[in-house]
Amino acid sequence: MFRKVLVANRGEIAVRVMRACEELNIGTVAIYSEADKDSGHVRYADEAYNVGPARAADSYLDHEAVIEAARKADADAIHPGYGFLAENAEFARKVEETDGITWIGPSGDSMEALGEKTKARTIMDEADVPIVPGTTDPVTDPEEVKEFGEKHGYPIAIKAEGGGGGRGMKVVWDESEVEDQLESAQREGEAYFDNDSVYLERYLEKPRHIEVQIVADQHGNVRHLGERDCSLQRRHQKVIEEGPSAALSDELRENIGEAARRGVAAADYTNAGTVEFLVEEEPGRDGPLGPDANFYFLEVNTRIQVEHTVTEEITGIDIVKRQIKIAAGEELDFEQEDVEIDGHAMEFRINAENAANDFAPATGGTLETYDPPGGIGVRMDDALRQGDELVTDYDSMIAKLVVWGEDRDECIERSLRALREYDIEGIPTIIPFHRLMLTDEEFVASTHTTKYLDEELDETRIEEAQEQWGGDTGDGASEEDEEAVEREFTVEVNGKRFEVELEEHGAPAIPAGDVDAGGAQASRPEPAGGSSSDEADIAGDGETVDAEMQGTILDVEVEEGDEVAAGDVLVVLEAMKMENDIVASQGGEVTQIAVEEGESVDMGDTLVVLE
Repeated sequence: MFRKVLVANRGEIAVRVMRACEELNIGTVAIYSEADKDSGHVRYADEAYNVGPARAADSYLDHEAVIEAARKADADAIHPGYGFLAENAEFARKVEETDGITWIGPSGDSMEALGEKTKARTIMDEADVPIVPGTTDPVTDPEEVKEFGEKHGYPIAIKAEGGGGGRGMKVVWDESEVEDQLESAQREGEAYFDNDSVYLERYLEKPRHIEVQIVADQHGNVRHLGERDCSLQRRHQKVIEEGPSAALSDELRENIGEAARRGVAAADYTNAGTVEFLVEEEPGRDGPLGPDANFYFLEVNTRIQVEHTVTEEITGIDIVKRQIKIAAGEELDFEQEDVEIDGHAMEFRINAENAANDFAPATGGTLETYDPPGGIGVRMDDALRQGDELVTDYDSMIAKLVVWGEDRDECIERSLRALREYDIEGIPTIIPFHRLMLTDEEFVASTHTTKYLDEELDETRIEEAQEQWGGDTGDGASEEDEEAVEREFTVEVNGKRFEVELEEHGAPAIPAGDVDAGGAQASRPEPAGGSSSDEADIAGDGETVDAEMQGTILDVEVEEGDEVAAGDVLVVLEAMKMENDIVASQGGEVTQIAVEEGESVDMGDTLVVLE
């Protein structure tokens, strides 16, 4: 077994992995960016190393910095969690090639084979796993898209090779949209995954999203741990996940589970992973979907999933521990028939967002109150404590509430109780939205599809829920206590973190940038949001087009002097893992462009000025 594991991630998933390591008597190492110097995963780990500034590309995504931290810590394994480098085949290979360090995950080769969607579709097709009609070779020419549309009809999904969760996917509803959507999908693929290769699929308009958890060891054993229903989504991002699916008959459940095992075995895959499927819903159905319902392979996530907790609660199997043991060469110690599904579980993503404002992410704040729920059947995965500053440089999910019940009805009742107990003040969260969904007829009846939130739910109900249960979300800005000074020194020597804390009342503020005699710099907490650039100077008095949320500029579509009409795209902004077109509300001349490609912006920052 390993001596020490470096977790190449942050937040709740880093703490989740560290807890598994602790139970296996394995030492833990955290990495952190400047924005995360005071975050919970740093507090939890046995030791921690700074890997760079707030920008993920310069810290959590820096291959060499992460591996160097593992060397400094004398770690003999790296666990990537999910997101960041978890599905990066190049990074996995670098770890595999590093003497003395083991990669906890699938091999780089199998990750590449299943991570690139066209290769995965080919493997699954050969393993007799149903796939949605589509292409197995990358598409580059708009004419290829049009020919596909003539053969299979519209709408068509154009998907990035390395995409997932809706990122890098564009839907073409008719021939007139082909060129623009193909270019947009390629651009997202390049921006998010450093790969502009795309492929085509027939777009299923109202499917259910069913995924199967699998574990596979290095001795040829493959087991599935049942399915999760992830159909409640907003813009292809999962919000509530549950298992088992109330929409599947036992026969259909078995068919989908065995298809997942078959496909993974054919790919020579090891460690944990998730095989995702789309299941065609039958309008007006009475009872679960039968064994003849259509289901299609969607993709394989070659990592642990955010919602792995659901499966752990209904099977009693610690999936992260299994990942670690498999990477250490151990054989699975149970057969497929030994896997039993007990009860029902749901996971609620606790995002720092205002659901009533189009799920806009919070731009800052302090957890003035943080009092999570407890009791039988309630599990919290988080890395928070009262008084923490909200870190806004990364994903908006701050915690996960997982609830188990003997059946779905009890799970819903217990979830409502837990959500009522969950007390967070100082920042907005989507807890009111979750409480609304647990009383929603479609969700309670499990007849919702992946399009329900985006196309059918009355948004005024979300606004009413936020008003009723939103609580005190603060003003988004922290306030310093002027009477007390807490001297918290974070000292780094050769990249390793050491902490010294002092608290004085009536003392002067600590000057920034104090350096000790040994050359180590003492750092103080920065305002949430950390590394954003100074706001551009705005000249003239024309109409300003401002950012509606925090994000990164992917593309500037206009130049100064251009004439634009109402509805024309001015800037493409990446926010919440989605590409958003910022359009002109009225026509005019572009007199100033205040941003450039790759720049980070905050809510309210001016992007373009129109006269």
